[in-house]
Amino acid sequence: MTLNNLTLPGSSTSASVLESPALWPAQAHLPTVSGRQLVVERGAGSWLYTQDGRKLFDGTAGLWHANVGHGNTELAQAAYEQMLQLETYHIFARYSNDKALALGEKLAELSPIDRAKIILNSGGSDAIDVACKLARRHWQREGRDSKKVILSREFAYHGLHAYGTSIAGLEFNREGYGTESLVPETARVSFNDPAQVEQMVNRIGAENIAALVTEAVQGTGGVNPPAPGYLEAIARICRENDILLILDEVITGFGRMGTMFAAEYYGMEPDMITFAKGVTSGYAPLGGVMVAPHLWEPFYLDSRDTPIFRHGATYAGHATASAVALKHLEILERDQLVPRVAQLESTLRTELDALAGRSEAVTEVRSAGLLGGVCLHESLSAEQVCDDLVELGFIGRPLRGNTIQISPPFIVTDGELSTFINAIGEAINARSGK
Repeated sequence: MTLNNLTLPGSSTSASVLESPALWPAQAHLPTVSGRQLVVERGAGSWLYTQDGRKLFDGTAGLWHANVGHGNTELAQAAYEQMLQLETYHIFARYSNDKALALGEKLAELSPIDRAKIILNSGGSDAIDVACKLARRHWQREGRDSKKVILSREFAYHGLHAYGTSIAGLEFNREGYGTESLVPETARVSFNDPAQVEQMVNRIGAENIAALVTEAVQGTGGVNPPAPGYLEAIARICRENDILLILDEVITGFGRMGTMFAAEYYGMEPDMITFAKGVTSGYAPLGGVMVAPHLWEPFYLDSRDTPIFRHGATYAGHATASAVALKHLEILERDQLVPRVAQLESTLRTELDALAGRSEAVTEVRSAGLLGGVCLHESLSAEQVCDDLVELGFIGRPLRGNTIQISPPFIVTDGELSTFINAIGEAINARSGK
């Protein structure tokens, strides 16, 4: 591997940007990425192949989701067979489909929430919207009409639907819409200081707060594991103030922590869990919410006066996506991939500690489960280092706090993981002139 003679393209001219492909890239500063996009056309295991002939190690598992790697024939076959039988049918009112029902039972069995009901939809952003709406609906039904505010943490990312945008702790995701918050009743709390959280609750008034939404380990915010005692403290604050606790497990759910859920890893008892990404390993768009009995039971009472919670979308409970999820969960169990992640956790921590020890440009390394972050000195750019990594044959991703994301597929070998961390070190050294 070498970075000799590496030159990176600069920003494109206005003309070339205007003549770029019709597809509008997501989360992109268009003048910077136009003309520089890597077009992925094939994947196999932990590796990706681009249209221009590159072979790249997928050090981020896509957007945290490709847990069983790319090109899995069993998942492709499950989708194919299901489409031949029934591509999908909606689950509104009297109708359902067999795969959505089976997936609901399987997820309830796996859920850290006892006797959970499962709401299915198309992804993590959908799930956050539904969970926040259910929190508010719950308190309105209880006759506690003032409980509307949704709390979230600094540096949090919860998708980009209206609620996800409104509760984002990354300010750049909330700016530019003509109002402080698309949904007005939201507020941010400290990402690591329970005392500040308690102060915020007292300032707003517990009688006005419906729920607190948190990731167990912040992902896009910079791979931030919780400070010791933080999660326990906010759980206590929620419990003592009748505030619902919503745990966003879109990244951590289904094995990323070496346990099936981060709730188990950290000993949490949330009222709702949102999930997506890892439920299908990204092979089909699917997400949802696990709901505790005290929230769902009032909507199941045998009475004409029982209220309706108005959730649902065309592809909620999509039969093909559900079939893929069921097969994926079978693979996780059969191939013992979650215990494998638990083994890889110590390998990742050892490799990151070694990297920090040999590079002064690394200011901090963070890890939890198979999630890692390498924070760089301000003299370096994580974005530029990740561009350099591509030239070395590896994919990293720059995150908030000048941090490089590490979250490879569960099938990664110890050797691949070590080589990836070493490549990060080489790219850092090249940029810092070492």
